[in-house]
Amino acid sequence: VPRRTQNRLIHCCTGEESWVDSRTIYIGHKEPPPGTEAYIPQRFPDNRIVSSKYTFWNFIPKNLFEQFRRIANFYFLIIFLVQLIIDTPTSPMTSGLPLFFVITVTAIKQGYEDWIRHKADNAVNQCPVHVTQHGKVVRKQSQKLRVGDIVQVKEDETFPCDLILLSTSREDGTCFVTTASLDGESSHKTYYAVQDTKAFNTAEEVDTLHATIECEQPQPDLYKPLGSENLLLRGATLKNTEYIHAVAIYTGMETKMALNYQSKSQKRSAVEKSMNAYLIVYLCILISKALINTVLKYVWQANPNRDEPWYNQKTETERQRHVLIRAFTDFLAFMVLFNYIIPVSMYVTVEMQKFLGSYFILWDDDMFDEELGEGPLVNTSDLNEELGQVEYVFTDKTGTLTENNMELRECCVDGHVYVLQIHFGPLYTFEKRKELFFRALCLCHTVQVKEEETVDGIKRGIYQGKSTSYISSSPDEVALVEGMKRLGFTYLRLKDSHMEILNRQDEMERFELLEVLNFDSVRRRMSVIVRSSSGEYYLFCKGADSSVFPRVVSGKVEQVRARVEHNAVEGLRTLCVAYKKLTHEEYEETCRLLNSAKLALRERDKKLAEAYDVIEKDFILLGATAVEDRLQDKAADTIESLHKAGMKVWVLTGDKMETAAATCYASKLFHRNTQILELTTKRTEEQSLHDVLFDLNTFTHTCRSHRLSDDYQDYGLIIDGATLSAVLKPTQEGTSNGGNYKEIFLEICRNCSAVLCCRMAPLQKAQIVKLIKASKEHPITLAIGDGANDVSMILEAHVGIGIMGKEGRQAARNSDYAITKFKHLKKMLLVHGHYYYIRIAELVQYFFYKNVCFIFPQFLYQFFCGFSQQPLYDTCLFMHQCQSLFAFFNISLFQMFGNWTFGTLVFTVLVFTVTLKLALDTHYWTWINHFVIWGSLLFYVIFSLLWGGIVWPFLNYQRMYYVFMQMLSSGPAWLSIILLIIVSLLPDVVKKVLCRALWPTTTERIQVRQHNSHYLHFHRDEKTQLAHVKHV
Repeated sequence: VPRRTQNRLIHCCTGEESWVDSRTIYIGHKEPPPGTEAYIPQRFPDNRIVSSKYTFWNFIPKNLFEQFRRIANFYFLIIFLVQLIIDTPTSPMTSGLPLFFVITVTAIKQGYEDWIRHKADNAVNQCPVHVTQHGKVVRKQSQKLRVGDIVQVKEDETFPCDLILLSTSREDGTCFVTTASLDGESSHKTYYAVQDTKAFNTAEEVDTLHATIECEQPQPDLYKPLGSENLLLRGATLKNTEYIHAVAIYTGMETKMALNYQSKSQKRSAVEKSMNAYLIVYLCILISKALINTVLKYVWQANPNRDEPWYNQKTETERQRHVLIRAFTDFLAFMVLFNYIIPVSMYVTVEMQKFLGSYFILWDDDMFDEELGEGPLVNTSDLNEELGQVEYVFTDKTGTLTENNMELRECCVDGHVYVLQIHFGPLYTFEKRKELFFRALCLCHTVQVKEEETVDGIKRGIYQGKSTSYISSSPDEVALVEGMKRLGFTYLRLKDSHMEILNRQDEMERFELLEVLNFDSVRRRMSVIVRSSSGEYYLFCKGADSSVFPRVVSGKVEQVRARVEHNAVEGLRTLCVAYKKLTHEEYEETCRLLNSAKLALRERDKKLAEAYDVIEKDFILLGATAVEDRLQDKAADTIESLHKAGMKVWVLTGDKMETAAATCYASKLFHRNTQILELTTKRTEEQSLHDVLFDLNTFTHTCRSHRLSDDYQDYGLIIDGATLSAVLKPTQEGTSNGGNYKEIFLEICRNCSAVLCCRMAPLQKAQIVKLIKASKEHPITLAIGDGANDVSMILEAHVGIGIMGKEGRQAARNSDYAITKFKHLKKMLLVHGHYYYIRIAELVQYFFYKNVCFIFPQFLYQFFCGFSQQPLYDTCLFMHQCQSLFAFFNISLFQMFGNWTFGTLVFTVLVFTVTLKLALDTHYWTWINHFVIWGSLLFYVIFSLLWGGIVWPFLNYQRMYYVFMQMLSSGPAWLSIILLIIVSLLPDVVKKVLCRALWPTTTERIQVRQHNSHYLHFHRDEKTQLAHVKHV
């Protein structure tokens, strides 16, 4: 190994922030080179990725902690302990068994869901990787990788951790990578091996390498330059390169992708949170009832003749206790007696309803994808009803809204439009000027030809009818080159600095590639300088119309401009193409300018931009192109439907602003009349962030004042990642502007109909979602994406939906629900979500309705039993307050039964009343409804007959023996049951009839219309048949 390589310290990933602590990595775990400072070994994590929530050891305590955060669970735990400690009217089993059942069922459900996550983690962590050790390539599990290991990655494999590129199979030390799962861009990017190590191509050579890498500690920002030309991030995929050698620098949970993961926390729906709020109210009612009864008991017993009833069997010791202790014990006893006002069984029923209800999504044939052969997935059923309350939808762009499949739609050459059809052939005769336009598009790009197509010569492969596969850092360039191929000009390859193309006559043309002026977002154009086989120099340029037209001196500018504007309105991505010929002297001067800028040690980027500005001028306009970024099927219709439903849709993407904006127009997120407001780095460089925000805020306030007028303006906001970081950064004290940027930003967003956030790092996507969640309206949010870069926002949103697309299944695995296409979101929210919310809302209200009125007769009964904590009945069902008043007082008027018979009669009335009330509230009848409702009443009667009609040997005593039969043998009991059920349900029936007649809902109007239509159709057919019979 050369001494210069042995002693070299490779400085990469140092970034701009000098204060960040650095780490030193020894490649291949070799000893430090001679003469270095004292070696202090550093500890780095292994390469395991953990997305699961529990482990084998912490499952029970962690799950119990989360479950007892629910007020009902915690309350029943306290009641159970009270029943164990003091003498209470009911057995501890009445609280302990339901609580144990609830906790067990929920723990099993959540444990199963986490086991699924463990399986997914193990599949990733146990994936085999190739590591160079002692000059040989060995296989080991991904989780066993360590910082400093030299990894060999082959084509189409995913990088197992963050790596520094040492060498590649290509002679120039380059490799091509797709980062779709990181930033949403599925285009191919070029990465370069470290200059001093790119010659080490084999495992034996790499193993002899002695070097250290000094880099900063891990940080989550994907777009902060970290020596980005050498840094390969976990989750990216190697393309069009046979193999590479790289060294691991960040592993496991320290990789950039893992640092962008949002920590997985338990999501709870808004309904569940409101249930807790209602439980607090009912707990206050319970305490007040227990307090009232305790006070009245001691007021009642203040009279010496009204001591504790004999049948309560109070011992003398209990009678001698201090009055405060007795009062507190009685208070707790009343709490236990009335404790069923808090419905512990409601949580079990809700959990079962959610679990079984989730199958409606799984069984939906409309959401099944024939192409993938898969349907939707439900990873958690806890959030079903949340789907029906979504107010903000945050969506990724690439692979979510679009198929990322771009296609050249048309060319405008000197004002003449050529529309490309599917079967368009190279049969048109083109003028020399037009052929120059097509040659320009074949030469002005950075497209690479896939290596398999170059074996034994590309030309022969093309003649044999084989398709040429192109890759590039820009999908637009691939679309243009493929479009040119359909027009008869085929780009073959770049070999020995010569670009080879095949013209319409199947003749090969060779152009020497002299210089490439790469595209950047400021210039918004790129250029190449080539020399033809005849020795002529050409400068070809393509770029955005705003950056090309001002530099054109001749050509049919107005005709081309009109066509470009037309295509932009249609949502197509447009580029203008121009050229100029260079003399040998002009080319020499161009080379001098470029070399001077490239060799500059200071302000290199600025000097390059100045050189480009001098070189790229005095163009002759050739024409323009229009490329369509194909949206997913019905994506625009889905967004429009969500808007009509009152939801706000935001697009959060890592893509470039121009690309993302074009997609927003195509998907109808932005409309033709939408005025775009930019909050981008370019604008904040010209004006301070404070001024830009206040200007936009003032400007958008006019939207409110004109909302009802004809000149109402529709606004759309575009913000990039760098500006968002500045907005979210806490304001420094003592600054003159001292404003709250977050609130101003939110106010601007509220006045915009749509928002596009581009160049977003994954963690920034989560920050945006969190910002909206924490706003004063506290809206329900939904995030949808298909890549690993979307996992953070999926976990942060109230509801996370993953799309099972081309960018892997990481989003689907970490989501709450997974679908195959964006269009399925429409039915999931507007149909399934709507019905889930109605079902759960009615279920929760029905439970509280039953509980309140089950306990109210028990409360009233204490006035008749001297507040002795005597139970009225020993089973539980929940009733309505008004109905329980009817049942209790009307029965008490002609009471002629014993205590248990009276209680059983009250209970029977309430069972039938509540069940029939459920029947009245049923919207749609099926055989299941009939079976459950009428089966419940039948089961109650049969169970009561068996429970009271048989002597059960395992019971010490049976206080309900023969009670039910005695009640049914009484005529007044039958009369009471029938009359009281009718009286209790009459107000509900009258209300329903009046509301349907006077204030019908939309659903009821449609039902009446359909019924009338069916009625008229039936009678029309009947008259036709009668007329036919008479005629016969």
